[in-house]
Amino acid sequence: MQTILTFKKMESYVETFNQNDYELYRQYIPNEQAKDWMRSCIPLFECPDQEVEEIYYFRWWTFRKHIKNTPDGFVITEFLPPVPWAGKHNTIGCAAAHHFREGRWLHDSRYIEDYARFWLRRGGEVRTRIQNNRGYSFWIADSLLAFAKVTGRFDLCVELLPDLIINYEAWEGGQRDANGLYWQRDDRDGMECSISGRLAPRQLGYRATINSYMYGDALAIAEIADLAGDIGNAQRFRRRGEEIKRLTQQQLWDDEACFFKVLPRTDQPKLCDVRELHGYTPWYFNLPDSDKSVAWEQLMDTKGFFAPFGPTTAEQRHRDFAVSYMRNGCQWNGPGWPFSTAVTLTGLANLLTDYPPTTMTRKDYFKVLKIYTRSHRLKLDDGREVPWIDESLNPFSGDWLTRTAQKMALGTAAVGWSDGAASAEKGQERGKDYNHSTYCDLIINGLLGLRPQGNDRLMVAPLIPDDWDYFCIDHIRYHDRKLAIVYDKTGQKYRRGKGLILYCDGKKIASRETLSRIEVGLP
Repeated sequence: MQTILTFKKMESYVETFNQNDYELYRQYIPNEQAKDWMRSCIPLFECPDQEVEEIYYFRWWTFRKHIKNTPDGFVITEFLPPVPWAGKHNTIGCAAAHHFREGRWLHDSRYIEDYARFWLRRGGEVRTRIQNNRGYSFWIADSLLAFAKVTGRFDLCVELLPDLIINYEAWEGGQRDANGLYWQRDDRDGMECSISGRLAPRQLGYRATINSYMYGDALAIAEIADLAGDIGNAQRFRRRGEEIKRLTQQQLWDDEACFFKVLPRTDQPKLCDVRELHGYTPWYFNLPDSDKSVAWEQLMDTKGFFAPFGPTTAEQRHRDFAVSYMRNGCQWNGPGWPFSTAVTLTGLANLLTDYPPTTMTRKDYFKVLKIYTRSHRLKLDDGREVPWIDESLNPFSGDWLTRTAQKMALGTAAVGWSDGAASAEKGQERGKDYNHSTYCDLIINGLLGLRPQGNDRLMVAPLIPDDWDYFCIDHIRYHDRKLAIVYDKTGQKYRRGKGLILYCDGKKIASRETLSRIEVGLP
């Protein structure tokens, strides 16, 4: 089938990425195979903003580095070098849901199918942890269902339904208290050294994160149970989801601050006095009622979370807000973290697409997305800037904070790090090509508005900025078809007509002359 976009531009980006790269760690698909792999596996994308376009391809190029072929099938890693806190095959559950969200758009579904079976049946952390120590938070049922809604095949979800229920009930048995809420330690949420963690005894708290994850998983299990004809579990998990939604809004929402906060796990708990970026996590799963949407005003407030290379992970007005290089580089008390930025942007796309209108607009979405895009840079010793993804950021300068803190700790042993050429003698370049967030999914699902459905329908609701005259996302695998989404304001760019046009297997199936939502059945 003929595509609208050619591979030429993508290949040019890959050649540049390879030239600028010092390939420290090679896994299943090394750099010399990156071009061929991307030709066969990813959707093609074109837009007027070259930086957004470049980072879209860069993030696929880095994601590919983390695909690892093991005796247990394919897995996706978070760090390329081995780290002592990882589990089997150097896997870590913390960012695994992001791997599912990003990887669901790949044309080869083996990677995510194997990865799902690994976590639930082949030694992944969620199955092997003892009941009262479940490890890192991980919304696996929601992630697996999100993958299935892209492929259009739900057999794997149904196959793994018993395992998903076992995993859910283990969390419930070990980390749910009599008040009905789930608790977690801030570092097991992947958010160590946080302000709320310091304020809560032993860093334990009822957090909007874990409760949202359990809500999302409950509804996903209910939907999968419906598909399996298991009406009892469908009803049971739907009730659980409704209860978590009610309790999260009743007990974790601060009416005065208009924000979801952490409730310390104590006999006489009181909400922590800090707004933290993870308070937007409930919108990732469409948990909050519409009256809670006022919380989003903090995202664009410079005393809240807004910063030149933000958003910040804690509100800047708080007395304990800090951006420090002097302690553990993994700090969530102020620095920007791509993990949380990705969750926030996913939640904001849901707000703009699924909720009644608020003061937030698609202009705000693109502004934060553009800041996130701009953060994907590293300045080399020779003055060149290259695309880069790492751990945490200084939200005011764009410096990769965790990386700089590690270099400072190594001293002279870190010479050469700015060109990405670390070695065993110079110290490990741990955060290079860090796979702890999404970006491509934020483009496809958020900015371009392809919203996967559980039935054979296609919904597109773009959030693109007003000054874009065109975009095209092509070579998309969706429900075993190949899609293309084209927007051409004048009709002169692609010469296929004006407006928003949807193609399925090369045939036009819907269009709008204006940039507005389209819902259509698949042929």
